Amino acid sequence: MPRFLTLLAFLMLADAPATAWEHWGGDRGGMRYSPLARITPANVDNLVRAWEFRTGDIERRAPAAMARTKFQATPLLVEDSLIFCSPFNEVIALDPGSGAPKWRYDPMISTGQRPANRYNCRGVAWWVDDQLAANAACRARVFMGTNDARVIALDARTGIPCADFGTGGAVRLDTGSLDWPGEFQITSAPVVSRGVVIVGSAISDNRRVEAPPGTVRAFDARTGRPRWSFDPLVHDGIVAGHANVWAPMSADEDRGLVFLPTSSPSPDFWGGQRPGNNEHANSVVALRAETGELVWSFQTVHHDVWDYDVPAQPTLARIDAGEGMRDVVIQPTKQGLVFVLDRDTGKPVWPVEERPVPQGGAEGEQLSPTQPFPTHLPALLPQRISPDDMFGLIPFRDRAACRDQLAAARNDGLYTPPSTQGTVVFPMTGGGVNWGGVAFDPVNQILYANTSRAAHFVKLIPRSDAAGFKPMPGHDFGQQRGAPFAMTRSLLTSPLGLPCNKPPWGVTMAVDLKAGKILWQTSVGTAEDRAPLGIAFNFGTPLVNGVAITAGGLVFTGAMDAYLRAFDAKSGAELWQGRLPVPGVANPMTYLWKGEQYVAIGAGGHSESGTSIGDSLVAFRLARPGETPSLWSRTIDRPGGRFWATAMAVALAVGLMAVAAERWRRARRRGAMAGQGTPSRD
Repeated sequence: MPRFLTLLAFLMLADAPATAWEHWGGDRGGMRYSPLARITPANVDNLVRAWEFRTGDIERRAPAAMARTKFQATPLLVEDSLIFCSPFNEVIALDPGSGAPKWRYDPMISTGQRPANRYNCRGVAWWVDDQLAANAACRARVFMGTNDARVIALDARTGIPCADFGTGGAVRLDTGSLDWPGEFQITSAPVVSRGVVIVGSAISDNRRVEAPPGTVRAFDARTGRPRWSFDPLVHDGIVAGHANVWAPMSADEDRGLVFLPTSSPSPDFWGGQRPGNNEHANSVVALRAETGELVWSFQTVHHDVWDYDVPAQPTLARIDAGEGMRDVVIQPTKQGLVFVLDRDTGKPVWPVEERPVPQGGAEGEQLSPTQPFPTHLPALLPQRISPDDMFGLIPFRDRAACRDQLAAARNDGLYTPPSTQGTVVFPMTGGGVNWGGVAFDPVNQILYANTSRAAHFVKLIPRSDAAGFKPMPGHDFGQQRGAPFAMTRSLLTSPLGLPCNKPPWGVTMAVDLKAGKILWQTSVGTAEDRAPLGIAFNFGTPLVNGVAITAGGLVFTGAMDAYLRAFDAKSGAELWQGRLPVPGVANPMTYLWKGEQYVAIGAGGHSESGTSIGDSLVAFRLARPGETPSLWSRTIDRPGGRFWATAMAVALAVGLMAVAAERWRRARRRGAMAGQGTPSRD
């Protein structure tokens, strides 16, 4: 089909005007694509900071609470406002052109609940009740799930709770018996389809075998009355919980379907009491939005013992698969595998093979002999690491320490079982594509993705040793009560604290779906904000967030350093950086306001990764007459001076090496107190 006809069809079918970003993923299907084209590779270097809005959390919240935040919200442009939520579930509406606040609503969640997945709110959902008059209160509604297990409905124009929804605008979920209040949260935006609001949950991992269920819940969008619930696990003689949906969901309004990315059953790293494939865990699940009826399910990992949740929003797209256009679901994974499924049946569009995988699990384990692998699309990152892949700034010490760690662990490639010896899990449990998802260009049929590339070291601790076990600093620890093993998990790092595998550690890439090939890939993020003297090692940083793409030919993304970046969609060349107050570890978005195109991103850092913490939403636009780019905006060139920067950094690393190594040895001897459980790796 000619490209202009493809674009015309897309614009005719789209459920949002070209100026808006009305859903968390741009549209209900999460394509993260905007038809806006006013910002282009030719003028992106003229972007300037338009405004910065601060939520005030830094000043208002206790430091202990701020230290447990992840600001991952993506705002919506609806009702002539930018609307987003803070990590503490405060919903805020801003003027899109100035960033001035229009209204705020604070649900007053407790900051003493110690949430396992940090205080987090990735976004809100917007819905219009076409049965109400145009000027009626709560005709346009904003829905949000909270860290303390409520679903809240607000008037999208005023921020006033909708009195007819639940009790005073809120429904409190029955979470059952929890070990502590923060064990259960809602962190991703709800979806609304055919008058039904649907929410998942985030639940602490690795606490116990008999864990809370990962029930997906649906409520009437007008009244808040329960409509249906769905437990992803088939409890047929198995003892397990979770398989919850912590990542964002998608909806097909025409078909009346909602698509769930389900996570692993509990506990993550030993499944002896849950034999079989554990349907419908680690799956893409399609349900009837109005009834919760199961339509189809496709499993990406059988009997998961690696914490390989389906972590990202299923992306709904229309693609040319070689035999004409068809509606599909594109599902990326932590392993870097991408499955493309027929939207009506869940059958793979291109063949998926069941391939043998490593065996020999821990005592009592019943591993699947095979796992599914796509055959048409290549993996987005390597599937194993070897001694030759080890990295260190000081080869004879740093790199040698990494090789020693690798040699001491079990390392048979993807799906190596967890062990008491210790197992290398690569890609790591937070690697590959994470909650930020992928973006799809419907005109050029190109998929864009962020990936993280690092390894985890996972070790099973026999129950007889677990009671007095003290993990080292930086190690997650889960009791896995009811299982014969507890577990520890840590990044595989050198004495300097750098990942042991060679960089880049964060990569943005473009994939031609029809041809089944990677078009380009480039590292994203530097060590400027964390290295001595601000030296910008071009190693790439982990990229749990996603990208936004535009018809103007640009790819926008944040990273673990304090920049919003723009890349040429055709070549992958980095064209521009916009300085942020702290890292923007959120999905960017773009919108048109009074004739100007803006790009906005939440900049609040990521406490789990040790970045600086903030509370800002920052927007950029093209410079107006008389304005010039400042330190907040710069064009990218790559001078040969990078060699000297690297040489200086290596020299500094030599001086730091002895100190870092000694601290590392002391930490190993000292140990640490056992943790309360482990979060989902998002």
